[in-house]
Amino acid sequence: METIDVFKALSNKTRLNILQWLKEPEKHFPKQGAHLPKEVSYKGGVCVGDIQEKAEASQSTVSHYLNMMQKAGLLESVRYGQWTYYRRNEEAIHQFTEFLKTEI
Repeated sequence: METIDVFKALSNKTRLNILQWLKEPEKHFPKQGAHLPKEVSYKGGVCVGDIQEKAEASQSTVSHYLNMMQKAGLLESVRYGQWTYYRRNEEAIHQFTEFLKTEI
């Protein structure tokens, strides 16, 4: 993880909101998994369309934001057919908070 990429990803209110919403997806998004096979569990994953709707932004903007956050290491994704689900990368977020505690 490049810390400067994390800071860049978090420097936008909508991207920060997305990360906060994904901390408690059941509170901020409708029930997920409608497009996932029955045998697949992607706990905490939220479909891009639901994130887009909550963010009230265009599909291209939300996709760009999610891609940026994933490249920074803050999010993980899984794709099933035409649907992509995102969730927080808790390990990377923990590493970043430790960096903040010890280095800044």
